[in-house]
Order: sequence, then C-alpha cells, then structure tokens
Amino acid sequence: MLISNEASKSQNRVVLVTGGAGYIGSHACKELHSYGYVPVTVDNLCTGNRKAVKWGPLYEVDIRDQSGMSAVFSEVMPSAVMHFAASAYVGESVVNPRKYYDNNVQGLLALLDVMTQASVNKLVFSSSCATYGVPESELINEAHPQNPINPYGRTKLICEQIIQDYSNAHNFQFALLRYFNAAGADRDLEVGELHDPEPHVIPLAISAALSGGYFYLNGNNHATHDGTPVRDYIHVSDLASAHVRALRKIMDDGDNIAVNLGSGIGTSVTELLKVIEAITDGKLTIIEKEKRVGDPAYLVADISYAKKTLGWTPLHSSIETIVSSAVRWHVDGNF
Repeated sequence: MLISNEASKSQNRVVLVTGGAGYIGSHACKELHSYGYVPVTVDNLCTGNRKAVKWGPLYEVDIRDQSGMSAVFSEVMPSAVMHFAASAYVGESVVNPRKYYDNNVQGLLALLDVMTQASVNKLVFSSSCATYGVPESELINEAHPQNPINPYGRTKLICEQIIQDYSNAHNFQFALLRYFNAAGADRDLEVGELHDPEPHVIPLAISAALSGGYFYLNGNNHATHDGTPVRDYIHVSDLASAHVRALRKIMDDGDNIAVNLGSGIGTSVTELLKVIEAITDGKLTIIEKEKRVGDPAYLVADISYAKKTLGWTPLHSSIETIVSSAVRWHVDGNF
C-alpha cells in the first residue's frame, strides 16, 4: 500500500510502527493518529490482524527483510519508529528459544541497521517487566536488578542493551518501555485483544464465564494474601498513551529513558476472577493446577518515574474498567 498524499506532505509526523497490526501496536496507531501523527504499519501478519490497521497504511514486510524494510523507509521517510514486532509468549520461549532469539534479537538488529542507513534515530521500544526476573520487592522500580529467568525476558534485556550500544555509536534517542500486564480494549471497540491461541488470563476467564467453560488456575499456594499471584494490569489505551508521550519526550528533549508502565496497583487472580464473574454475570468453573516454576508471587510496577518523566497517569486502568472493556470487546468487537 502506498502512503497517502497527506502523509507525504507531513513527513515529520510519520511514525513507522512495527507490529502495528497486533494488540498493543494497533492501539498505539490509534493514539498516534489522534495526536496528528501518521502511523505507518509494518507487519508480517504472522500474529497480527489486517483488520486492526485502521489509521494509516500497511506494509506487509518482515522486519528481518532488510531490503524490503529499506524500500519502506525510502518511500515513507519516517521521523521515528515504534517497535512492537516480536514474539511474546513466555511459555513458548522456554520450549522454542531459537524463535525468540531470531524474531526478537535478529529482528531488532535488522531494524536498527535499516534505521541507521536511513538516518532515522528515534526509537520507542516495547520491552517488558520480564527483564527483571523474580522481584526483590513488591513494587518494582527502574533501578531493580534485571535478571530475567526465561528466554523471552532475556531477549528483551539483550534488545535493551543493543539499543543502548547503537545509541552510543549512532546517536540514537530511545525510550525503553517495560510493560507489566496489558489488558482491556479500545473504548470505541475498534481494536482489541485477539490472539490464537489466547494465552492471557482476562480473555480466557471472560470466555469461560460467558460460555460456562473451565478456567485453569496455576497455583493457589503463592505467598500472597489469598494464595494466587498478584499482577499489575494496565489498560492498553493507557499503554498507548504512554507511548505517544515517550515519543514526544525523545523527539522534543533528546532524552534517553527507561520507564515502567503499569497501573501501580496489584490484583490477585482470585480478585480478578470475582470481578469477571460480576461483570459477565457468569460463574467460573475453576480447575486448579500446579504452580508454574519461576512464577513470582508479586509483579507490580512502581510508576512514579513514568508519572514524573512522561507527565502521564493511567486513566482507565482500574480492574473494573479493564474487565468491562474486555467483555464489551469479546461480545461486540469490530473485527
């Protein structure tokens, strides 16, 4: 797809979004568009959805295809890149680590080389709290040691280090955004979560509650107040908002930043399931399984640095708002 005339006249507003057909990337594209940017999606559609690309053109290219990517950069001339394209399932990374080192690390290297050749030196990178590993405190801040315990987390940490090295060598400005648990759906129901297979707790539990199916609980003997893991869920629209603020930060100030993105609030799986039952008016049949090896009891973000640095506050990340939006998407979503 060729870029529109509007985009060609506003090159400094063009942002290339790798993985823009995916869950978080598509929400970021909507947020970029709302701020007057022109999001240009690059996605190989192996897990992305063509129907999620609604706010700019789509180029169906694998980021490891450097000649194809070079052609895209030459045509659209972006001022910056948001990089979401990656494999992102912890369990899969354990059984198929090569896929993760290839897609995540090799993919980033190929992208950075094309960016360098095209003289594009602004990058917002989709990282993860998985880089921290087992937390040493209930609230995790950016100074927490990074000791990932699975291949997915290790690839994200390696990517962070590569970006910092490219910054030193090629004067890159970057934002490393370490997500906690992205959840929920766009309030207008234009985009939402749709994975195949679906690995995430909220859509799995909603599906089970609405259909009368089973929900599999991974351990009820964690060192938490009710025995189930406590996680930090952030609404995907709040996550998208933080990406645009991070982009503006590095473009306006030239700063390099690493920032945790979460709600700052912990919710146990048991508490989450009760909210899902209340909002769906359903009843979950829970089957308990063994606790997963290396599954931390608490993963909750300290977001004070994100608030200070980005001037950002999550507005839609109460667990009730997250679940309500996810239920609406499950029932009435527009894919």
